Amino acid sequence: MAVPVKECLELQLLEVEMLLSMFPKKGELSLDEDAVPSIQRYLRSTEGALPPQLEYRIALAVGEEKVKVELQVLLPHMYPQVPPQLFARSDALHRQQQLQLNTGLASHISSLDSGDLCVCEAVQWVKDNSLPFLENSKTSSECAPKEVRVKETLHRMWIYSHHIYRQELRRKIFDWAKKLNLTGFCLTGKPGVICVEGLQEHCEEFWRAIRYPSWKHISCKHVENVEAEGSVDDLRLFQGFEDLQFQAHGDYGLRNDYHMDLGQFLEFLKQHQSGHIFHILFGVEGKHSDN
Repeated sequence: MAVPVKECLELQLLEVEMLLSMFPKKGELSLDEDAVPSIQRYLRSTEGALPPQLEYRIALAVGEEKVKVELQVLLPHMYPQVPPQLFARSDALHRQQQLQLNTGLASHISSLDSGDLCVCEAVQWVKDNSLPFLENSKTSSECAPKEVRVKETLHRMWIYSHHIYRQELRRKIFDWAKKLNLTGFCLTGKPGVICVEGLQEHCEEFWRAIRYPSWKHISCKHVENVEAEGSVDDLRLFQGFEDLQFQAHGDYGLRNDYHMDLGQFLEFLKQHQSGHIFHILFGVEGKHSDN
């Protein structure tokens, strides 16, 4: 490539320093405490594996009422030579309005010169263009009949991966589940299984966040929707988001290529009224671990 990764990472750090000066208050710009140091260590040596992709969130206060709009940023290693992954979200926006806002943001970023840093430009665009969507959302809410919302739907996603090992990935899974108020579990090892349950838009946002940019061996095997007259919390099968640790067997070498005891996993599913999921995930009928 014409521009080396090292030069791209140096530009990313320069942009982060600029953004930190623009958003100095606590909570305005959120990024993992080891994100910048890990890139700096790589730049000093350039011999080891590439550092994790830089990922952070910027909280923007829009309009006179200071409505919170959050810009989520994920930078590929070759940014700014390749476009960043950006997503703007706000609890004050309906899903369709949020989609329209992000479509406009993506169109604007694609119109900029390739190779230029553009997160600051994205921040300004979101600040300038979010207000009409927020005002439309407020008007729609005020005009809607108060009795319309009768039922809520619990959304439950069953996600299968060939394996889940990396600590960085596991941390991302748990951070997003907590942020989006999702319950369920993550089974680490080979195979890897994730279940999340909550509001549909939150589950879909979780799915989008964890599988991009490059998780190849992952698929959503099954989706369940259950309607409730009251709160969706009454329909949850899990009280929190659990880190499943079962007895494992296999090679404990450098790759940690160990297989989880699926008999114990089946028992766990049955305890949570989900024994039927075993066949959906693995294509075989489940057997007890002592069989």
